[in-house]
Amino acid sequence: MLALDANQRITPSEVEAFLGEGGFGIVAKCRDTKTNQAVAIKVNKSRPDIRQQAIQEIFILEQLRRLDPDAANIVQWNGFFLDRERVCLKFELLDQCLWDYIRDPINRRLPISEVRPILGQLTNALSHLGSVGIVHADLKPGNIMVVNRHESPVKVRLIDFGLACPASAVIPGHRVGTVGYSAPEVMLGLPYNEAIDMWSLGLVAVELATGVPLYPGNEYYDVLKFIIETQGQPPDHRWTFKTDEQFQYETGYESLDTRYMKLKRLDDLEHIMKVRQGPEDGQRLFVSLIKGMLALDAHQRITPSEVLRHPFFSPGLSNRFPCFFLLKGVFLPTVAKCLLIGNLLIVGVAKTLGK
Repeated sequence: MLALDANQRITPSEVEAFLGEGGFGIVAKCRDTKTNQAVAIKVNKSRPDIRQQAIQEIFILEQLRRLDPDAANIVQWNGFFLDRERVCLKFELLDQCLWDYIRDPINRRLPISEVRPILGQLTNALSHLGSVGIVHADLKPGNIMVVNRHESPVKVRLIDFGLACPASAVIPGHRVGTVGYSAPEVMLGLPYNEAIDMWSLGLVAVELATGVPLYPGNEYYDVLKFIIETQGQPPDHRWTFKTDEQFQYETGYESLDTRYMKLKRLDDLEHIMKVRQGPEDGQRLFVSLIKGMLALDAHQRITPSEVLRHPFFSPGLSNRFPCFFLLKGVFLPTVAKCLLIGNLLIVGVAKTLGK
C-alpha cells in the first residue's frame, strides 16, 4: 500500500489561472516561486474516496516513471505534495486539451494528413502503457493534451491517470471511463483488459476526422443502442437488448437519440468524410483501421502494434507525417522517408527492420 509522506507539504507557488475542474477537484496553472517555472497542479478534493483515488493515481504514475514521457507521448509528472488533507499532483504545463483544439473552427474535421500523426502518437502512448502493464481506462479528447497548437505536425500527450490500473488488477464488472467512449465490454459489466483503450482511441479518431462524436450519450443504454444499430450486437448472445418501451417501463428512463450522424454501418464513414471534406487519400484505409479498432469482440480488436503496421500509416500517403514507429523493444516492418515520434526525428529509413 502506498503511503503519503506527511512531510511533503505544499511547495511555494503562485496560482495564475484555473485550467479546469472535475469530480476530483481542480487543475490550476501555477508558478513555482523557486524556479519561476509555470506548472499544472491537480488539486484533489479532501474527501476520503477522492484522496484514495489520488493515492492510486500516484501509484500508477510511479510505474510510469520507467517511461520517457517524450518518447511515450504521456504527460511528465513531477511529484506530489500535501495541502492539508488535499493531495496535489504536479505536472508539466501543456497548451490545451484535444476537445478545445477541435472545437476551434479552424481545426474542426481535421484532414487525414493531420489525423494520422495524432493517431500515431496516441497509439504509441498505448503501446508504451502496455509495455508496463497499465490500462488508462478513461481515454477521451479531454484527457489528451496538445503540447503546442501552433506546431505542425501537432504533438499530443496522454494525461489523467486517475482511473488507470494495472492490467492484472482490473475488476470485472467495474464500470470505468466516460459514457460515450466506454467499450461494450465495460458497459455490459464483462471482464476487460487494455483493449478498452483501443476502442476509446477509435472513437477519438472518428471525432477528429468528422468533427463530432460517433456514439454520444449520457446513459449506457443509449450508447449501446447506437452501437448495435451501426455495428450489430456484441458477440455475447446470452442477452437480448430491450426496446425503448421496455426499458422505459422498467426503469422510467426515456431513451434519447443524441447522435450527430446515424450510420447503418461503419463503412458509411467514408461517404460522410467525402461529403464534409471532399475526397482525400487515405479515407478508405482510415475506415478500415477504425473497423479494426472498434471490433465488438475485444479479442478481435486490433492491438497498438497492429495499428502502426496498418496500411493507413503507409509512407505513400504522406511524406510529411509519421508513418513509421520504432517503439522500445518493438520493431515494426515498414518503409518510411520521414519519421516523427515524441521528439525523435528519423530521416531516410529505407528498409524493413526485424528483431
